[in-house]
Amino acid sequence: MKKVYVLQDLDCANCAAKMERAIAKIDGVHLANVSFMSQKLTIEAEEDKVDAIMKEAVKICKKIEPDCRIIL
Repeated sequence: MKKVYVLQDLDCANCAAKMERAIAKIDGVHLANVSFMSQKLTIEAEEDKVDAIMKEAVKICKKIEPDCRIIL
């Protein structure tokens, strides 16, 4: 399942790359892409794990860039 989320207040391309690498390591994620230019997070993941994956992704984003929010 592929989902696209809007990122709000993502201010750093390096932080976007860190987020992408960390989210890609979450169990059940097949592909993660954080685009600094379009301010979007694209995830391909197992459908039954999407809610748990997004909870973890929100924690990761807050840890790396505290002002950044994922619009769910």
